[in-house]
Amino acid sequence: MTADAILEVQGLTVNFGGVVAVDDVNFTVKRGQILGVVGPNGAGKTTVFDAIGGFVPARGRVIIDGVDVSDRSPEGRAHARLGRSFQDARLFPSLTVFETLAIAFERHMRASGIVSSALGMPWVKRAEREVAAKADELIELTGLSAFRDKFVAELSTGSRRIVDLAVIMAHDPAVLLLDEPSSGIAQRETEALAPLLTRMRDESGVTILVVEHDMPLVRSISDEILALETGRVLTQGAPDDVLNDPRLVAAYLGTDSAVIHRSGTHVEIGTAKPKRRPAAKKKAAAKKAPAKKKAVAVKKAPVKKKAAVKKKAPVKQATPRK
Repeated sequence: MTADAILEVQGLTVNFGGVVAVDDVNFTVKRGQILGVVGPNGAGKTTVFDAIGGFVPARGRVIIDGVDVSDRSPEGRAHARLGRSFQDARLFPSLTVFETLAIAFERHMRASGIVSSALGMPWVKRAEREVAAKADELIELTGLSAFRDKFVAELSTGSRRIVDLAVIMAHDPAVLLLDEPSSGIAQRETEALAPLLTRMRDESGVTILVVEHDMPLVRSISDEILALETGRVLTQGAPDDVLNDPRLVAAYLGTDSAVIHRSGTHVEIGTAKPKRRPAAKKKAAAKKAPAKKKAVAVKKAPVKKKAAVKKKAPVKQATPRK
């Protein structure tokens, strides 16, 4: 592991029964870097994050800032300053944004006895003031000042996602794993996410790994991009080089030229339609003609029967009277 590397993944492999979800993944992330992780659905991006965080059994090694955490639980890896966000932010809806962050900072407070807290001893009040100051500082960093005293239940999906991100930052992670932070939020909020992540990296020094399908977002914030396909590393390098790699383009769009140039195929079909219309009209006219003749024959039949009945009726009535 090099001196400037803060995260190193060696031979990471994950099996679900007979299915190999992650197959011998190796990569290194430098200190203070933002690494974008891209790939089509099913490429194993989230599973790689789960394996790094210790949420799924995996083979291989995960080294954080020189410490091998491969055998640690998710809680043990969190103590090694590994942070992880999930695609759905689970927060307490009845708490305000300030209260949520204050609770997140509790892990940094010295444990106080029940009596000391009940009596409001000076060291307890001092710790509470420190927590409040840190919570306000983090609120300002993440741009949540306008929502400080609002309940979490009142926030939009994008604002809750930022609060979730702030809660993770309250634990002071050295490496932060973000799993699709822009999913389910509005375009305006997605555009505000890029400068926020960059500012967080610059001011706190945290190293960020981002799984994302929003290519403009990944391109704008990433120092490097790691591309995965079917659980393996496809390529890693500068954003423009990776996103223009023909293998990655083929993984997203496929190799069938008819699929890639689908809009052109639609145009050809559209220009061929007018030639088929006259033939279709002739067939429709031929089918409708017999139907009209049958309708005429059915109408004439009842008329003949009624005439025959009227002629025979007077003859039968006159004979018995004589």
